[in-house]
Amino acid sequence: MIVIADTTPINYLILIGQIDVLSALYGRVVIPSAVQRELLHALAPSAVRQWMEEPPAWLEVLTPRTTIDPALLKLDAGEREAIVLAEEAGADLIIVDELQGRRVAEGRGFTVIGTLGILRDAASLGLLDLDSTLNRLSETSFHLSPAILDRLRDKQS
Repeated sequence: MIVIADTTPINYLILIGQIDVLSALYGRVVIPSAVQRELLHALAPSAVRQWMEEPPAWLEVLTPRTTIDPALLKLDAGEREAIVLAEEAGADLIIVDELQGRRVAEGRGFTVIGTLGILRDAASLGLLDLDSTLNRLSETSFHLSPAILDRLRDKQS
């Protein structure tokens, strides 16, 4: 399975101490070089920068070989490169949270999952406790709508 990730899900999974669920769920995860730069940026949380300075063996950083499609210019650099890498590699899944990036990736035929979907899947496999993990996520700047939280918790019951 080829899985390509954007910045935001990696960032929040690190912040809530659940980044290792990616390797448990998917084995290897690929990020584009733009995502690596975003995770190492001076404005990124220090925990995120520290993690990215010594990434685990299951994380691979690749640079897209093809020119960015002008239709992708409305997306941020990480999303653009994630979609281009997914096209180059024939990815099975793209991990992205931002709605515009999700729509573009889905429009190009990719299966897309975000941070909440990852947490839901990890909880269904017994890899984490969903309620306590969602509580930790709510302590970050991640936007959690009460309606989405209720649906996630209902599916776990």
